[in-house]
Amino acid sequence: MSADPLRLEWHVSSKVVVVGGGVIGSSIAYFLRLSDPTVSVTVIERDPAYTRSSSALSAASIRQQFSTPLSIQMSLYGIEFLRSIGERLKVDGAKPSIDLHEGGYLFLATPSGEATLRENHALQKRLGADITLLDKRSLGARFPWLNTDDLSAGAFGESGEGWFDGYGLVQALRKKAQALGARYIADDVTALNREGRRITGVVTSRGETYACDVIVNAAGAWARRVASMAGIDIPVFARRRSIFNVSSPARLERCPLLIDPTGVYFRPEGATFICGTSPSPDKDPDDLPLDEVDHALFDDVIWPTLAHRVPQFEALRVEHCWSGYYEYNVFDQNAIIGHHPDVDNCIFANGFSGHGLQQGPATGRGVSELILHGRYVTLDLSALGFDRVLENRPFVEKNVV
Repeated sequence: MSADPLRLEWHVSSKVVVVGGGVIGSSIAYFLRLSDPTVSVTVIERDPAYTRSSSALSAASIRQQFSTPLSIQMSLYGIEFLRSIGERLKVDGAKPSIDLHEGGYLFLATPSGEATLRENHALQKRLGADITLLDKRSLGARFPWLNTDDLSAGAFGESGEGWFDGYGLVQALRKKAQALGARYIADDVTALNREGRRITGVVTSRGETYACDVIVNAAGAWARRVASMAGIDIPVFARRRSIFNVSSPARLERCPLLIDPTGVYFRPEGATFICGTSPSPDKDPDDLPLDEVDHALFDDVIWPTLAHRVPQFEALRVEHCWSGYYEYNVFDQNAIIGHHPDVDNCIFANGFSGHGLQQGPATGRGVSELILHGRYVTLDLSALGFDRVLENRPFVEKNVV
């Protein structure tokens, strides 16, 4: 795996401060304490109830249907982690449950998108993902409630893909990290003390300063503000995503998480369904308030698309809706993980653009390796490093949802 020229020599009193205690920050804290109990880990979380956290407000799903080997490998490890969460994260014999349901993703393609779907499928299969490619006839036979008139193919995750309780995951990671000795502080970071090429302390709104040998920015949608305290600009912005829980008389047997060619998605949620999509770029500004929901997006885009794709969805009623933030990397919609070349002891884990829950375990493991060993030991995440942003080398993922 790639070596890091900024390798840090550790000693018993080494102090790591993680800014942000969502799935990414708590995963890092968990892996650090699991790997080396001599390292002091302090997690500073501004919202300990996770009322605004992307970890708690997202649709909470996992897939291997990506177009890059690294994204696929991160999620392959993610599903392995989620399947074994009871044993991995048990505390005093109590095993957490996140209600993992491997109902599969179903990516649909029109004739114009079929070649890309087939290319992605070949890569996914080569890396060990359990994905089946379906032609138009097979789609109709397997999902008879589906309108396939304008489709040519689909790719379905037979196993290893599905959805789960995102809030349950962050709580389980947090409790296990604490049981392993990580300290959680309920406070907001207001400043970073920087001396030359190092951050020496993290200052909070209560006037406390936490000394650090390493700081990790895992602040999610607020990562850009934290980075600016170190004099660094990171292309990560808070982009609001609205999710709608709808009821319908539709009875869709073996319903997966379906991704329409338009980008509209839906999946079952008990006796109801949840659905959503990304707004058009011209209607997707930064930092929109989370206490508002984009009802026009549902009326003008989501509902018509669902009714076209699943005729039984002509009768829908919104039962509940909410908004959460994507920590959206406007550069290439992929995570930024690793050091910035201007600051030796600051590590970034930001900009997951909707993939943070499923990539959290691989990120936590990788960042802990980078801190403890100065290099990635298991899965090389260096392609997601900060250098690509500075050198204008986008990490292109075709299957961004």
